[in-house]
Amino acid sequence: MIKHYKFTTLGKANHGWLSSSHHFSFANYYNPARMGFGVLRVVNDDWVKPGTGFPTHPHQNMEIISFVRTGSITHKDSVGNKGVTTAGEVQVMSAGTGITHSEYNLSKEPLTFYQIWIEPNKHNVKPRWESKVFNTQSNGHSLPLLVSGYPEDKDMALFINQLARVYGGKIKKGMSFTQSIDQQMYLLVSSGSVKIIDNETQVVMQKGDGAEVTKQKQITIEVLQDSELILLDVPAN
Repeated sequence: MIKHYKFTTLGKANHGWLSSSHHFSFANYYNPARMGFGVLRVVNDDWVKPGTGFPTHPHQNMEIISFVRTGSITHKDSVGNKGVTTAGEVQVMSAGTGITHSEYNLSKEPLTFYQIWIEPNKHNVKPRWESKVFNTQSNGHSLPLLVSGYPEDKDMALFINQLARVYGGKIKKGMSFTQSIDQQMYLLVSSGSVKIIDNETQVVMQKGDGAEVTKQKQITIEVLQDSELILLDVPAN
């Protein structure tokens, strides 16, 4: 089953320095029908003005993933981590027992990124942060694995405390591939246009759209324009 959520239907917030589209209820956007997707609690499509950002604030017991599309994020936290994550890179933070951090766009161009929160399967772990550069150009048969909580993926992907997998990258127009699904999947179209097909449904997705895929072991993705995709395979609870 596929449920398609067009970009125009997402929750919106505009703070001048920050413009955000919320796939699920967040901050001042509340929609009782959109409280998350299994353990996936937050997907924010954020635009941040140069020279601005998120001042120091706390998190606890949450796995937070940032997929940077343009610009860069400068990160600093209360356990001593510092780093700059640029376009094409991914960063993860396990908030665990508690952490405070700030994230700023200190570049001269707008920062655009997906902010993704996933509930952990282990609570009160030691807080941690890391980032990594991936080859995010698809080989035409699959998307690169970026983030995973499965032990067998530890040498390939950034780690989170949850049995989830996050795939993402760019894929060329005209390509088609089949994506297996372990649990249930949320799709994000960062750019371009794709058609997703399951046993019953065909849906065309455009830039900014999201989709839930449930009760399926695989889907076919046909790329209608050069596209960037993120696929989140997450537990239902």
